[in-house]
Amino acid sequence: MNLARLDLNLVVALRALLEERNVTRAGQRVGLSQPAMSAALARLRRHFGDDLLARVGGHYELTALGQVLLDRTSTAYDVLERLFTSQAAFDPAKESREFALMASDYAIAVFGTELARVVHEEAPGIRLRFTQTPPSVVDDTTTLLSATDGLLMPHGVISGFPVTDLYEDRWVFLVADDHPSVDGRITRQDLARLPWVTYQRTYDAPAVRQLGMLGIEPRVEVSVDSFQLLPLLVAGTRRIALVQARIAALMAPVAAVRALEPPYEAVPLREGLWWHPVHTHDAAHIWLRETAARVGRRLADAPGP
Repeated sequence: MNLARLDLNLVVALRALLEERNVTRAGQRVGLSQPAMSAALARLRRHFGDDLLARVGGHYELTALGQVLLDRTSTAYDVLERLFTSQAAFDPAKESREFALMASDYAIAVFGTELARVVHEEAPGIRLRFTQTPPSVVDDTTTLLSATDGLLMPHGVISGFPVTDLYEDRWVFLVADDHPSVDGRITRQDLARLPWVTYQRTYDAPAVRQLGMLGIEPRVEVSVDSFQLLPLLVAGTRRIALVQARIAALMAPVAAVRALEPPYEAVPLREGLWWHPVHTHDAAHIWLRETAARVGRRLADAPGP
């Protein structure tokens, strides 16, 4: 395939056609007449050797190839949009744009809120959009990073991509204030015998994998897709949970729990901002990374929980 001979406008048309599944609506969406969009569909059908849209009764449905192209076209569109909006200079006080960042609820609560405050003060035209990190991040990192402006994630999960280090956090165990059998400290025997509340996406917590190396198999009673909910699910029960010290401190006013040091040398969490190499020299992304690093240093220098 010779990319130089392709009309990149067809990417725009393809995305609209696959998402709308209607030639007229797709044309209205991208500002093309119905005949012009029909011509674009004909060109796309010749290129792929497939109908892409097949008439079923009174409407169109995607063919098998059309279904495959649906997600790929959205990703390609995002990559092209980010490529052609790259800037040689960026003035945060005057610019108006949005940055999309993938993150866990922990990273948003601890770091994202601080980043948003700084952006609010220094760059009033800049918008931040945080989305939950999908489970496919480990297996499809390249595709995910190419379609977003950055990923907030600790070291030890992905590798091979540029990263800006932000701050460190430590791990603590949570128990209820009135736990009947845990007093001032928690033991390895407690970790084995007591029921657990765990975060469902274990890739976000490499420290959990450390437990297996120590021969500790958590007896999971509840799992949840939110770090911030762990303290609430521990309070008033015999359960325990392994959480980051910063989120434990943040949730302390709303959950009757105690934070205890692990009975082993827990690997600290090192949070980073990961990005796709295509963003490396873009002025807007350089500003975003420098701002994130500054916020990270502020968190690192603040008194720890």
